[in-house]
Amino acid sequence: MVLLGGVTRLKHAGLSIVEWQPLTGIVPPLSAPAWEDAFAQYQRYPEYQKLNRGMTLAEFKSIFWLEYLHRLWGRLIGIAFLVPCLYFALRERIGRALIPKLAILFALGGLQGALGWYMVKSGLVDRPDVSQYRLSAHLGLAAFIYGYMLWVALGLLRPRIAAEGTLPRYCFAVLCLVFATLVSGGFVAGLDAGFAYNTFPLMQGQWIPEGLWLMQPFYRNLFENLITVQFMHRVLALASLLAVGLLWLAARRSALPARTRRACHWLLGAAALQFTLGISTLVFVVPLPLALAHQTGALLLLTMAIWALRELRSPPLRSRSASPTQSPGSSGS
Repeated sequence: MVLLGGVTRLKHAGLSIVEWQPLTGIVPPLSAPAWEDAFAQYQRYPEYQKLNRGMTLAEFKSIFWLEYLHRLWGRLIGIAFLVPCLYFALRERIGRALIPKLAILFALGGLQGALGWYMVKSGLVDRPDVSQYRLSAHLGLAAFIYGYMLWVALGLLRPRIAAEGTLPRYCFAVLCLVFATLVSGGFVAGLDAGFAYNTFPLMQGQWIPEGLWLMQPFYRNLFENLITVQFMHRVLALASLLAVGLLWLAARRSALPARTRRACHWLLGAAALQFTLGISTLVFVVPLPLALAHQTGALLLLTMAIWALRELRSPPLRSRSASPTQSPGSSGS
């Protein structure tokens, strides 16, 4: 779903459907008059008037189907989640501890749909592009839903949680840094900052480029200044790679189970891969395959960070051999 959203964004298809109809919108135009009506609605908004004037109906259909598929996929996710959830709840197969987690996930999914439309609305006013604030919120919530879903799933596999020490706390800090870097990528995408300063490690031939703090008040630069937004994304990406490297070194020096060590190895590999993909995407000026690979790498890195944190907070599997077996419906924290 996140990658489909990335394709929709990179193909500039997100503003092709100018209405939000959660129920009736599941049916696309099915006749020539319906297509003409959808195209006429699109022509009333800034993207057509300022960027795509003269677009043919066939060209409109190519971007319409991308946005339609993105919205349809969201609806299918909701159905695929809700129907089995109700089925297992009615059969009393879901433990009490798990019910609120599933309710939160479903509510977040609905919120994500509403946030997606709130984002699209920002591109239907004056500027034929969505707000970078709303785009980053939409991306961040998608990553949060994915991460929370993964955390709940891993808790079902390994329910017991050990007392936290230094490494779990540090790993949590790494996870927060990875998430912040991912969200900052939303601002890069929202400002099309990846299409500028396509050199690495220097920007404009400088380590610290000029123009970082031109806007007032200064904090606006972090979200609206193209130079600052790209620079901070680079800094966060490098900080994430270094933080993961330090965590890996600390894990190597600690007496950890093989499974936990493996999670830390995968985390380091994912961080190195994502850093490489980010540089490649920038240097080659955001080609679609590399851009999607970079977005995939972000989710992979988030996955590995969550897995490593779960492993660092869980006791070795052998320590659970004498513990009572939990019921199928129980859930970890």
